[in-house]
Amino acid sequence: MRIVVTGGAGFIGSHLCERLIAKGNEVICVDNLFTGSENNIKQLLDNVHFQFIKHDIVQPLFIEEKIDQIYNLACPASTVQYQLNPVHTIKANTLGVINMLGLARKHGARILQTSTSEVYGDPAVHPQPEEYHGDVNPVGPRACYDEGKRVSETLCFDYHRMHGLEIKIVRIFNTYGPRMAFDDGRVVSNFIIQALKNEPITIYGDGSQTRSFAYVDDLVLGLIAMMNSKKEITGPINLGNPGEKTMLELAKQIIALTDSSSKIVHQDLPVDDPRRRCPDITKAKELLEWNPTVPLEEGLKKTITNFKTRLSL
Repeated sequence: MRIVVTGGAGFIGSHLCERLIAKGNEVICVDNLFTGSENNIKQLLDNVHFQFIKHDIVQPLFIEEKIDQIYNLACPASTVQYQLNPVHTIKANTLGVINMLGLARKHGARILQTSTSEVYGDPAVHPQPEEYHGDVNPVGPRACYDEGKRVSETLCFDYHRMHGLEIKIVRIFNTYGPRMAFDDGRVVSNFIIQALKNEPITIYGDGSQTRSFAYVDDLVLGLIAMMNSKKEITGPINLGNPGEKTMLELAKQIIALTDSSSKIVHQDLPVDDPRRRCPDITKAKELLEWNPTVPLEEGLKKTITNFKTRLSL
């Protein structure tokens, strides 16, 4: 199949491109390199089944050859990244999604839209099932991403209802692994960098807030399973690891795994920071036969090794 992956030079997108190529597909990677990097796909650039197009999906994308599937991952995904240019973040989730839905419609392609656990906001229901509509501040500093992703889901379903477009929507929970950007502001990358440099590890609040972390290989398998699921399975479906961890527990684990001398310091919580975040993955298990298998310690060790190599430690 010929498959378009937008955001394909990003952290998750580059792993997805690799897996799709390994499965015998032709992949067109589209990325504006705002948060992605050609370093993430350098091992694919000489592959005859891989094509890279530098492009921002906020602008229309024209591809003449037949497309079978589109994975739309194009959007800054960390708090630091998506707040750098919040208006552009909203555009990626509205104009950009409309452009990708239009491309899918033109080619009769199936499209998978990557949404996010951020649509649940600071949840009053725990763990979060797909039926929960969330508790999101529509005018807060995170709204450009939270509300943008909610609108992207709406757009997909409206194209599905109006035009019969085959859509798939997944809500991705915290994902980590090799190729994470050092400066993306995500908790795993922050903690690992600080620990490897023996710098103070910054925890916001008292560290009792929780997240659940899925290793990138598990997440990619979930994306592919969703894309190739039965036509009637539209989602949204949660993809994440239901193993819950407090920020304090995570910091201590990373300090131990890196044999770091870092000390933990506390700062004020950011605005609208969720207190708990954990997916209910019942639907993923039942409909996709998908379940994350990489234990957190194993995944962290692989990620730390990758960070050490890139930092030349």
